[in-house]
Amino acid sequence: MNVEIYSRRHETFLVTESIGRRPGIPLRSYGVDLRNRRFDCRRFQTLHYPCAHVGAACAKVNLNVEQFVDDVYTLEYTLRVWKNEFPVLPDLSMWEVPPRAFELVPDRGLRRNLRGRPQSSKIRNEMEIREKSDGKHCGLCRLASHNQSKCLQRNYHIGQSSRSGRN
Repeated sequence: MNVEIYSRRHETFLVTESIGRRPGIPLRSYGVDLRNRRFDCRRFQTLHYPCAHVGAACAKVNLNVEQFVDDVYTLEYTLRVWKNEFPVLPDLSMWEVPPRAFELVPDRGLRRNLRGRPQSSKIRNEMEIREKSDGKHCGLCRLASHNQSKCLQRNYHIGQSSRSGRN
């Protein structure tokens, strides 16, 4: 990382990343304000732990990075959390359970259908509504009321077509 000092007195820096850079991708630069603990990468604001940019800026001016680590990450703080005693729960038979004032009844209308094809919830408009067709038509003679397997002209069409191997 390349660190440029903006102001030593105000402890502000510009840190430019060059680690793990792929060709064609421009360099990324981040502002680091050590005095106000504000960093452009926002890792410190979210984790309260110094990022690599802070470490590079501290190394440039010989500061200790550990002063920017929040107290939450110290061993003393962790031990203080776990020094409290947790109460032991009594036996389950000793628990006091208040009686129910009412009975919950599930609404069957809110249940989803588990069987069959899922129902579409799409709202169709006039462009998507098809006109009623006359029914099915034969793929060979284009007449209604029958299909290819029942067509009277089937043998004639099969004999003339390139699909003569099919019956």
